[in-house]
Amino acid sequence: MNRSKKLILIALGLFLILAVGVGVGTKYFLDRQAVKNQRIVTTSAATTEIFAKLDLPLVGVPTTQAKLPARYKNVPKIGSPMSPSVEKIASLNPTTVYAVSTLKDQYNQSFKEQSIHVVYLKLDTVSQLKGTLQSLGKQYYRTRQANAEIKKIDQATTDVKERIHGRKPRVLVLMGMPGAGYMIATDHSYVGDLVKIAGGENVYSAKGQAYIHPSNDSLATKHPDVILRLEHALPNVTKPQFEKEFAQNPVWKTMPAVKDKRVYDLQQPTFNASANMNEPQAIRQVSKWLYPTK
Repeated sequence: MNRSKKLILIALGLFLILAVGVGVGTKYFLDRQAVKNQRIVTTSAATTEIFAKLDLPLVGVPTTQAKLPARYKNVPKIGSPMSPSVEKIASLNPTTVYAVSTLKDQYNQSFKEQSIHVVYLKLDTVSQLKGTLQSLGKQYYRTRQANAEIKKIDQATTDVKERIHGRKPRVLVLMGMPGAGYMIATDHSYVGDLVKIAGGENVYSAKGQAYIHPSNDSLATKHPDVILRLEHALPNVTKPQFEKEFAQNPVWKTMPAVKDKRVYDLQQPTFNASANMNEPQAIRQVSKWLYPTK
């Protein structure tokens, strides 16, 4: 092969490399522009916090007692997480609405009737929270931000596992329901998952069920060393409910956790029913409750 042909082939190769590079670069630019044009609505504090950590704008956020990130202060409110206004959401012309998967059955039909695209995020465990961060980070070109948050979660996990020692404390987790008493949170719930990672043994383990209805007969057979009471949704309502229940129901007085004064109230924003961006603080606090002398 003579010199001129070699030069032609080299030039052709460089041209193809350049063309591919320009094509990839153009696609990347167009994809990022498409992301900027997204009109995203979140329906819960947990999902809102995730998008704040990923540095993404929102056009609609929930109406909630929880303190939302300051950057969304002037963003339109779409109603409470339990009963968002589908009409209000539709008026915002969203490209995607993000909600927690536990509420899918509750309002999926309403969204379908309005032809609103909804993505239900699974946030029942720490692992699911990390998976959500990874997938959203990739989708919205926020991989760096997502990895930074995942690193914080992993470090917290390492820290609490180093504190585990001796016999695993037996833990009962309760979730207050405004006006409806409470539910028992199993090891398939978010707080139950925190307990498991922090080295506790949930006294209720249910296959696939995150929450189960309480029973005095069943509770009487449990002897928890620690009781965690999640003040879900409306703490000004659920905390008095818990206090009244513990004062009036004799089943609690027999439990080691009550006798030893190891009953703790889990409050927002650190704790929530869904896995959220306060997970590192939450799991460290759970660890201190389970292993106070470490």
